[in-house]
Amino acid sequence: MSTQIVERPGATWTTVHRVVLPMDVDADDLALYVDYDSAVSAGDGVAARPGDVSDAPAGDAAQPSRSVAYRSEGHRENVRGRRGLAVDAGSRVSFGTYFNAFPASYWRRWTAATAVRLRVDLAAAGTVVVYKSNARGLRQRVTACAVAAGGTFTADLSLAAFGDGGWYWFDLVAGAEATALRSAEWQVTDAAGGAPAARSTLSIAVTTYNRPDYCLALLRALAGAEGVRAVLDEVIVMDQGTQLVQDEAGFADVAADLGDQLRVVRQGNLGGSGGFSRGMRETLRAGRSDYVLLLDDDIVVEPEGVLRALQFAQWCRRPTIVGGHMFDMFDRGVMHSFGERVERYRFFWGSVPGVRERHDLSAQNLRATPFMHRRVDVDYNGWWMCLIPMSVVREVGLSLPVFIKWDDAEYGLRAADAGFPTVSLPGAAVWHVSWLDKDDGLDWQAYFHERNRLVAALLHSPYDRGGRIFRESVFTDVKHLISMQYSTEALRLMALRDVLSGPEHLLASLPTRTAEVRAARKEFGDAQASADIDSFPQPKAVKPPRKGKEPTSPNRFTLLPWAAGVVARQLTPPEEVATRRPEKHVAAMDATWWRLAHLDSAVVSTADGTAAAWYRRDPRTFRRFLRESAAAHRDLWLNWPQLSKAYRAALAGFTSPQAWDEVFDASTVSIATGTQLAADPAVGPVGERR
Repeated sequence: MSTQIVERPGATWTTVHRVVLPMDVDADDLALYVDYDSAVSAGDGVAARPGDVSDAPAGDAAQPSRSVAYRSEGHRENVRGRRGLAVDAGSRVSFGTYFNAFPASYWRRWTAATAVRLRVDLAAAGTVVVYKSNARGLRQRVTACAVAAGGTFTADLSLAAFGDGGWYWFDLVAGAEATALRSAEWQVTDAAGGAPAARSTLSIAVTTYNRPDYCLALLRALAGAEGVRAVLDEVIVMDQGTQLVQDEAGFADVAADLGDQLRVVRQGNLGGSGGFSRGMRETLRAGRSDYVLLLDDDIVVEPEGVLRALQFAQWCRRPTIVGGHMFDMFDRGVMHSFGERVERYRFFWGSVPGVRERHDLSAQNLRATPFMHRRVDVDYNGWWMCLIPMSVVREVGLSLPVFIKWDDAEYGLRAADAGFPTVSLPGAAVWHVSWLDKDDGLDWQAYFHERNRLVAALLHSPYDRGGRIFRESVFTDVKHLISMQYSTEALRLMALRDVLSGPEHLLASLPTRTAEVRAARKEFGDAQASADIDSFPQPKAVKPPRKGKEPTSPNRFTLLPWAAGVVARQLTPPEEVATRRPEKHVAAMDATWWRLAHLDSAVVSTADGTAAAWYRRDPRTFRRFLRESAAAHRDLWLNWPQLSKAYRAALAGFTSPQAWDEVFDASTVSIATGTQLAADPAVGPVGERR
């Protein structure tokens, strides 16, 4: 018998991961659920075919054995609802996929589970083959069994060998006649053969701002989700916009379906931090749920992931934040990142080392993707989907009052400091609108990028004066100035001044700062975009590029003399013709600081391609902002230790429910779904359930 097979007679097994098929059968979605590709091993002497994907050269025996995917079209017509799949005679399908393989290493590391049981029910005779992988992505065959029509295959499998990574999955093989999966599921038990004593429930908090169509679609998906309603106390929608979800066609039907499991809370636009803090606060006040699940409004949710996150959290050995991954809504097989961290010396977010960003699982499946087999430990999970235990909320408080940016990352760091880890759980995910066509570091959000990163570093950086963050802030200011992005620099200086004013500004400015930031930005020409590029004067080059070549980025050896020359040029008046006509049109992808630094003016496209703005060099503005940046950074350097102490001392106060209540009370009107406010005695003037 294989050492991976275990015997647990009399054990209680809990279903934590059901095998599912997509809600809407789509060619891009299907590859995340069932894999029709063959999978052979690179290094086994198998010649690579055109289109093969591998991390090791085919035929190289010195390389470790890794799966190679032969891409093929899936058979959408074989999907039988959410649980069933037909398999044609002589065919083989694999459930070694993102949504249906079992992430054994995560259960091994974080939960009390010690074994997993696979149950597969077949409607027709077929063969079930079970595989496992290790942290390197190498696969092993565990066991196989022929199953009669209407039969059930069961295998009890150990989790002991998954310390650093690895998954379990199964393939289904049809013989001379077709077979069909009726259902399959993964169940777990602990060392004592038991299970969690009580079933947990959750509330779902959705923050929305003028996306009523997206929000209604999300509510409709939750209302129809098998199993979710049974563990749901309520969905709380924080509607912060002027285009209300309750006014969207079809809302009344969804509200009637959800009944008292839906509540809409109206409040002023307090951003993601204000919306999700309100969701935490309402869940805390109601006192019914064990968890609050934060969901963005502009997502498509896989409802099974909600159940998996809840089950995983129940089994964790200590209270644990459980997050879901994010796929691209418009490129459905593409995952943005498999795990996020805050790099402490830079104090900047990004993917965990070794994780490939924007990996396309529809082109290179899970079995052929070694980096996804190593367990990825994270610092935080984005609040597009994040399940937070109420015990964590009670101990560490609500979000930073920062409107947007760094609220989710800081919360993960704060929870970790209090002993509560975050896990980004494979198999729990949403599809979200991609941010690749955005550059929110240039628009009004630049203020929040700068201020909130500095605040988070003051609270959590282990390095003297924040490590590299100070130097990066100075360099970023210079880059924006030499790029003629004066509106961005104005907002960054505003952010620096607010940080220097101390922690009191966070709560005091939350309801008004966004409007003030937007108003300040409009004063600058580089912020005045037009959708019609012909509304700008036609370009006229002042002089051709040097030696006919476009500027390139300076390297570490040439940076200082290059910077000295560029800064000196910024102090001289621009060419007169460049004040009347742009020198050229510059695409957003080409608008790098080392290119823009050589121009006196340019019409630059926005990142999403919908508009363009006229950048014009202004030596007077350059000098003023450079002086102000130098002064602000000098003060930040000198006062960092005192500021850090002040922000850390005030943290518990400005993240407390009581502090947030004052903000909510000033901005909130509560609406009882489907009824007049006066007719619902369960809803008070600020949405409080008595």
